[in-house]
Amino acid sequence: QVQLVESWGGLVQAWGSLRLSCAASGRTISSNGMGWFRQAPGKEREFIASISSSSTTRYADYVKGRFTISRDNAKNTVYLQMNSLKPEDTAVYYCARSYYIGTDSSDKSYGLWGQGTQVTVSS
Repeated sequence: QVQLVESWGGLVQAWGSLRLSCAASGRTISSNGMGWFRQAPGKEREFIASISSSSTTRYADYVKGRFTISRDNAKNTVYLQMNSLKPEDTAVYYCARSYYIGTDSSDKSYGLWGQGTQVTVSS
């Protein structure tokens, strides 16, 4: 059974940086697109970034220039490097495996989700 496990997020000050990782166990994810989403209290889950099986990337406008998604297929892991963090980036962050190979932004394209990790950015 495949599982996605996100690294611990934690507390970071505004304008700081944090890197999240998402490790897959049980089966390779190299043939799948992968994505990061987040959900803040009282808000719907929103798309952050995705990466295709060939490492093409796609970003939500609000993270362009600040966040970077990458993957290491040898380690079966996907990363989200977050720089210049803002208090409004506070949310639970989820990684997910797509049904497809591309850079989908709809959460309906993703069938396997990690447990989520809390990221809190203090002002």
